[in-house]
Amino acid sequence: MIQAFNRFLQKIMPYLTPSAVVIGVVFSDWFESFVFLVPWIFAVMTFTGSLGSNFTDLKKVIRHPVGMLACIGVLHFVMPLIALGVGSIVFADDTYSTIGLVLSFVIPTGITSLIWVSIYKGNVVLTLSIILVDTFISPLAVPLMMKVFVGNAVEMNVQEIMTGLLWMIVIPSLVAMAVNQFAKKEVTQRLEANLAPLTKLGIGAVVTINSSAVAPYFKNINAKLVLVAVVVCLIAMTAYFIGFLTGKLLKLDEESVISLTYNSGMRNISGGAVIAIAYFPPPVAVPIIVGMLFQQVLASFTGKIFAHRFSKRKAEAEG
Repeated sequence: MIQAFNRFLQKIMPYLTPSAVVIGVVFSDWFESFVFLVPWIFAVMTFTGSLGSNFTDLKKVIRHPVGMLACIGVLHFVMPLIALGVGSIVFADDTYSTIGLVLSFVIPTGITSLIWVSIYKGNVVLTLSIILVDTFISPLAVPLMMKVFVGNAVEMNVQEIMTGLLWMIVIPSLVAMAVNQFAKKEVTQRLEANLAPLTKLGIGAVVTINSSAVAPYFKNINAKLVLVAVVVCLIAMTAYFIGFLTGKLLKLDEESVISLTYNSGMRNISGGAVIAIAYFPPPVAVPIIVGMLFQQVLASFTGKIFAHRFSKRKAEAEG
């Protein structure tokens, strides 16, 4: 029953986050009081999402790190730089929107990318390694790159951001990897299967609560909000394309190209919202919350493109 429920949640993922944003905005008065729970929910999500990997998997990919390092470069340098350039031009008179854009594309890759990579037969080990390494460096990489790109534009407590990321992401991941490494395989598999729905439900809960915290900026839909949505969507699409192009330029196999595409395009956007609301002025969170509306939709669309490529290649081979 739990596995059937998990499959159902997996199927509705493209609609789950947009619905959660709407619910959070509409019922903001009720959900806003639960903001204090978000870091705890997120830590549980991280633990559950990391149960499928261990230190042995990490060691394997570190021996051949080209794809992983290229992806991390795209995640924490190339895309934030593009976001800063676009934001500085489009939102020249709105510093907070530009900061929100940069934060949207400097946060770690999304754990849910593993789901899509698995569906479309990508390199799961490479994906896990990118997620794990990116997770471990995020307490240093996120505040450092934010300081480099927008440090003079807003006051931020780098140490607090690092500590928050450490407790929400790194420590739960290390605990989950230790469980996978040292517990019996059956125990880990049962635990992972039983907790899997919590990851999807946790995403919905975090998105709903965080959306309630910035509800005033969404209740009046205007041209500015629409412009933010269009810009975030276009930059996110660019991230997928750059990930795909990077894999091709490095002459990686098809499975690794799929992994780089998803890991470059998807972000731990729920974590980004937590960081934005906890450590920045509320308007900074708007581009990140907007991004939640279509992250899973873009992932689904990208998968359809890959599926079309596969079917075309198969037809050519059979022809």
